[in-house]
This record gives sequence, C-alpha cells and structure tokens, in this order.
Amino acid sequence: MGYQQILEEIYQETQQFSHIGEPASYIPELTKVDPNQYGICLKTMEGETFHIGDSNTPFAIQSIAKVFSLAMAFHLRGEKLWKRVGVEPSGSAFNSVIQLELERGIPRNPLINAGALVVADILLTELEYPEEQFLKFVQALCHTKDITYNESMAVSERENGFLNTAIANMLKYYGNIENDIERVLRFYFRQCSLTMNCEQLATAFLPFSDHTQPFQFEETKLTSSQVKRINAIMQTCGFYDEAGEFSFTVGLPGKSGVGGGIAAICPRRYSVAVWSPRLNKKGNSVMGMKALEMLTTKTEVSIF
Repeated sequence: MGYQQILEEIYQETQQFSHIGEPASYIPELTKVDPNQYGICLKTMEGETFHIGDSNTPFAIQSIAKVFSLAMAFHLRGEKLWKRVGVEPSGSAFNSVIQLELERGIPRNPLINAGALVVADILLTELEYPEEQFLKFVQALCHTKDITYNESMAVSERENGFLNTAIANMLKYYGNIENDIERVLRFYFRQCSLTMNCEQLATAFLPFSDHTQPFQFEETKLTSSQVKRINAIMQTCGFYDEAGEFSFTVGLPGKSGVGGGIAAICPRRYSVAVWSPRLNKKGNSVMGMKALEMLTTKTEVSIF
C-alpha cells in the first residue's frame, strides 16, 4: 500500500475545505492556536511511519484523552465499570445535561463529558498519584517522556468550564461521583490539556489496533477482549452525535477532540492521527473528518 502517496493526495485534495469551520471558542486558550495548521501521521503494524504537513506540531488532544483514561479504568474495575457508565451512543451533544438528567446520573458512554468525569472520579479513587500515573501511562504508549500537560490550557478550561461543572454536580447529586467535585474537574481538565503531536498520537493508538498482541503499559494491562471492546466504543461513541456519520463515511474506530485532533485505527493494519483546528457544528475537525473519509476510500479498506 502506497501510504505516503495517498497522504500526499489527501493533503492536496482537502485544501478546498481549509477555511471551513471555526476553532472552539468556549476555551479561550484554544483560540490562540493558528487555525490553518494541518497534519497527518499514519503508522503501520509493520513499524512504518508516514506523515505530511504539521504532523510534529504539538496540540491539546482534549477529548481524545478519554480513550486513555477509559483504558486505565477498564483495567482497574473490569466489568464493574459498566455499572457506573453505559456503552450506548449518546445521540446528543458531548456536553448534554438534559440527557444525563433523564437517565438519572448514569452517562450513556465513557466518551461523552459526563462519562469521562465518572471515569476521572474512578481513577482518583483507585490511583495514589492520578495525574502522574495517567501521564506515565500515555508516555509509555508513546514510547517517550516528551508528553506533558498544558497547564495554561487546563486553567483556561477550568475558568470557563461552567457546563462541565453543572454536569459534575448532577453526577454528584445522583451519587455517581465519589470524590470532591473540584478535584474531579481539575483532573479531568488536565487530562484534556495533554499536549501531543500527530506522530505521538498515532503511536499511542497503535496498540489498540492489534488485539492479538499483549497490551501492557506501566500498570495498565488489558485483555484482548477489553481492547476490542474499547474499539467498539470508539466506533459507536467516538464522535458524539456524529458517530453514525463517521461510521458511514469512514468506517474506522476513532476519537475526536475539540482541539481539532482525530485519532483512528484500522484493526491489524495501522493507526492514524489528523489535526486541523477548524471544527464543524458537531465539534469535530472538518479537515480531519474529510481526510479520514478519503483515506478509507483510497485504500479501499475499513472495518466493514
């Protein structure tokens, strides 16, 4: 498969969409990022790396971090995890309060904000040094210690995170938050501020693309079944109320973030990360969605 040529074609053909959409404005720190940056990196199971554009420029991965926290919580709690968070697509915005109230404090899945807050709460209960252990886990996935939190981003999110605060309070009201609300929010926002580039993100997702290999990084160990289940959740829930569209047009398990990043996997073949800060109305990268649609079209390979 000529992946480099395919990436070059995608990079050129998607330029017509380069000025569509706007960066997330409700997090002031994100508005400081140049919205015209665009990078792609693809890593194969055979160890090859292909990239183009701003693939080595760091950015806040935002909600993509939810996949890493889910992996840790699944290791720690096993099947008990699903008593506190569901596995169904939300069909609603990622920060919906209405849905959470209707379902009496049990989030639809761990990849919407309410679910990720419950997962953060679980990690706070289970881990002695949550921030340090979470960071070390991601660094181990990336095979580098050159991964850090963006503290100014985390502060910006906390100072403007009114809706997430409301969600956390509702979770607490229904008994689905055990720890102090402020502590949970601070940990959650630090996870979202994690700064990586496309190559590091593709590296971190590569272990999720091959369930036949042992998954063990730092203290986190997942069975083959658990890796496949995380992939299933990414497939059905990774893009909020645009998950169906992503399955229809792209056909890969993946996860997006409002920083403009998208990470996805093609099982037993490759992982890929795309970054472009301009978002559509659903909160997903315009260029990233189009690039991944073109990738599976040109390679003629998806999970279907």
